[in-house]
Amino acid sequence: MSVLAAAPAGAQGFPGEDELVSSANMHLVANIPATDPLSGPDSVGSDIAFQGDYAFGGNYLGFTIYNIKNPKKPKIVSQVFCPGPQNDVTVAGNLLFLSTDSRRSDNSCNSVAQPDGSLPYWEGMKIFDVSNKSAPRYIQSIDTDCGSHTHTLVPSASSADRAVYLYISSYSPNASLPRCQPPHDSISIIRVPLDNPASASVVAKPVLFPDGGNPGLPAPFPTGRTATSGCHDLTVYAEKNLMAGACMGDGVLFDISDRLAPRTISRVQDTNFAFWHSATFNNEGTKVIFTDELGGGGAPTCNPTIGPLHGADGVYDVTGTGDNRRLEFRSYFKISRTQTDTENCVSHNGSLIPVRGRDIMVQAWYQGGMQVWDFTDSANPTEIGFLERGPLPNGEGGGEWSVYYYNGFIYGSDIVKGLDVVELNDPRTNPARGVKLTELNVQTQKHFDRR
Repeated sequence: MSVLAAAPAGAQGFPGEDELVSSANMHLVANIPATDPLSGPDSVGSDIAFQGDYAFGGNYLGFTIYNIKNPKKPKIVSQVFCPGPQNDVTVAGNLLFLSTDSRRSDNSCNSVAQPDGSLPYWEGMKIFDVSNKSAPRYIQSIDTDCGSHTHTLVPSASSADRAVYLYISSYSPNASLPRCQPPHDSISIIRVPLDNPASASVVAKPVLFPDGGNPGLPAPFPTGRTATSGCHDLTVYAEKNLMAGACMGDGVLFDISDRLAPRTISRVQDTNFAFWHSATFNNEGTKVIFTDELGGGGAPTCNPTIGPLHGADGVYDVTGTGDNRRLEFRSYFKISRTQTDTENCVSHNGSLIPVRGRDIMVQAWYQGGMQVWDFTDSANPTEIGFLERGPLPNGEGGGEWSVYYYNGFIYGSDIVKGLDVVELNDPRTNPARGVKLTELNVQTQKHFDRR
């Protein structure tokens, strides 16, 4: 996170330092701060996954397993110290998968940073057995090209294939790095046999951008655009054999009928998008929300200077059928609350709120907090509620990294504040309380009418 110049607390009507403000329909009901060994200056909260009565929270220093049976009184069950930013996390059965996009001295949980790419280093995926939530066990690691910035859990296309697949997103190749050579227009696909996860391996490296992708535009902030050199985030809707790719300079709709060979159906670019960061389907798979992480998450972009079109969400309808499906732009959406010039604020990770017949999601905006919004009318999205804290002391960076809805409550991974639990009480979203999930990896979407 960038360290930005400080402003007086409460200045110009903004919330005071660390002051909690929200709409009337959202209330913070619990918070668990980062604790040792996952605290201190190197602690950064990242992604979250869910299974049964547990939440699994990633952190640049490792991961935490929380018992959320009583969401208003969550408890830490165990913590694993295993440095390796970003440590994005997913779960499948008794397995937990952890991304490392940071050159490390080796693949152990005792590794140290290895910034000199000319020396031996490791980065990629780690696999843990979490059948005993109190004592997770490290099973295996897999090297992947350019590491694993994020990953997506992909169910097998066949019930006879007793495996899950991991689509590894990574980028920023460099000729000085032996395992991250340019061009890097591909992803790595790992197959994990469920009966023998220790034998997991990379089984394919499909090239997604044979033409090189968006060449980018080196222009002053905020109008510069990032060139495509891989993907940042991939979201699959496996039962529809669809995947949405947020790939730096491109937004892409893929067919994944063949799990080892994603095939492009539609691809779009946007002169207002600086960095295509993440993607979310609606429940029917007829829309995709793409986010633009303008400034890389470290800049104050929620202000009149930047305006409503940069660092926003893009709402796209999926029109047509089969190979004639197309991503059609409908509107932008950005939080309306102006943030101070010390607050990093831009669109980031969110999830659907499972209201049948409506398209509603909750989303993180770093120090812009969390926002609930409705995009049922693709051309006219509207806000339902919000919750945020005032600026951090001394212009520090922070805020909500991931904000997801799970079984009646909203869970936020705050970069510096730890795990937040928020209750949403609104007639437009209360029907979602009737949808109970047994597992949630947000980049692995499932139709929520099905149990």
